[in-house]
This record gives sequence, structure tokens and C-alpha cells, in this order.
Amino acid sequence: MTSLGLVVARFNSAVTTEMQAAAEDAAAECDAEISELLEIPGAYDAPLAADRLARRDEIDAVAVIGAIVTGDTDHDQVIADAAAQGLTDVSLDRDTPVTFGVSGPGMSGAEARERAEKGAEAVNAAVDMVKVLP
Repeated sequence: MTSLGLVVARFNSAVTTEMQAAAEDAAAECDAEISELLEIPGAYDAPLAADRLARRDEIDAVAVIGAIVTGDTDHDQVIADAAAQGLTDVSLDRDTPVTFGVSGPGMSGAEARERAEKGAEAVNAAVDMVKVLP
């Protein structure tokens, strides 16, 4: 059984709550266990949380979910870029799969809600990576 860490951004919780439910359902369907759940303020905070989980020997992979919606500035792009790069760095530094189930940037709240399946996709990708990597 694959042991997963799940990081859930609470910013835009109307979206991320649905994403978390989809992630939990996906884990049950693919015989994975969410061993640790960390709820964090927002997607920008995900790299540190993912790093803490990836350090643990009992965690095989980390799935990160969040929603970044657009506003009046380019802030959403900045947050998404920083989170994606930070999570990539964690994955490579810890030699542990860290998946990016974050919807956005460049979408409205309604568009983000339509992508709740990103939670399931993040879990499925994490399980697949554990199976693929020796």
C-alpha cells in the first residue's frame, strides 16, 4: 500500500474542500493510504509543508492540492510559479514524488470549482510515480 502525505491549501476553501474529498476518494480507489494531512493557509505555503512530509521515511509520496484564482494583478501567476518551482525542488531534493494538484492561475473561482478533480489527479499521479520509480 502506498503511504501518502496530503497537503491542502485552505485559501479558496470552497474549492479545496471538494478537491480534498476527490483526493480521499482516489486514494481509497487505488489502495493508497493518506498517512498524514497538513492543512496550510495557501498554495504559496505548500513547498515547506511538502518538504516536511517528504522527509519522513514512512511517506512514499506527497500530493499537494490548492486553488489559485485570478485577481486584478499578476499575483496569481507569481504564486503559482513560486509554488510549482518550490514543489519541484522538494521532489528533487528529497527524491520523493511531490505532485502538483493546484488549479490555476488565470481562472475565476467558478472555473476553479469545475476542476475539483485535480485533487484526485494529484493522488493518482503520486501513486503512479511510486510504482514507476525503482
